[in-house]
Amino acid sequence: MSVRSPRGSASAGGSGQRGDPGAAAKSPGQAPAGSKPKQKSTTNSLLELAAIIAIAVLLALGIQAFLVKPYKIPSGSMEPTLIPGQRVLVNRIGMSINGPHVGEIVVFHPPKEAKEQRCGPTHYEVTPGGAACDQSDSEPANENFIKRVIAGPGDTLSIREGHAYLNGKRESDSYIKACGGVRECNFPTPIKIPPGHWFMMGDNRGESDDSRFWGPVPTGWIIGGAFVTYWPPDRIGII
Repeated sequence: MSVRSPRGSASAGGSGQRGDPGAAAKSPGQAPAGSKPKQKSTTNSLLELAAIIAIAVLLALGIQAFLVKPYKIPSGSMEPTLIPGQRVLVNRIGMSINGPHVGEIVVFHPPKEAKEQRCGPTHYEVTPGGAACDQSDSEPANENFIKRVIAGPGDTLSIREGHAYLNGKRESDSYIKACGGVRECNFPTPIKIPPGHWFMMGDNRGESDDSRFWGPVPTGWIIGGAFVTYWPPDRIGII
């Protein structure tokens, strides 16, 4: 076996004879000296890169699952605050720490019968001009809605021309799109929000399918609060 000395000479069998560094014998097909370490180094680099990518993907999935998740606005129910196609980031962990609050825009699971605009466990149809739905179905839908929290547990709520009157006081609602006389904007009979529930309404009061028709949402159905919009570029900012 040949061992290369620090000065580039090769000694054979410990004889002490100096060899020509450029005259080492090579058998047919033998790889150039130093090729194996290079191949090993390339393999290690590829493995390291793969590990970094895997960790990055796991972190991204973990962030989406437990911290922050992106959502796309599907309709005009939140105009003018949010427009169709706009994208927002939703803080998932903050909801479990601080809970929702009135005025916050949140993503949540509506009741199972929400699309049919049916109220409560009996799935009755709410009639505008009276009282909004004050009870929720017992089962959530699989889809997600995004609305603004208008009232919370124990609050008394009535709605006139799309304006919410919370505990007798009209909300500060410069962010809404006016109703324009739509009959669905009037629910003047006061209701009381049950414990552990939150009443949701879209900012486009005349064109929003919300708690007026299918009731308040339990805290456990709320996914998180929208805190920033990142698309399109001209609407980037804090919500």
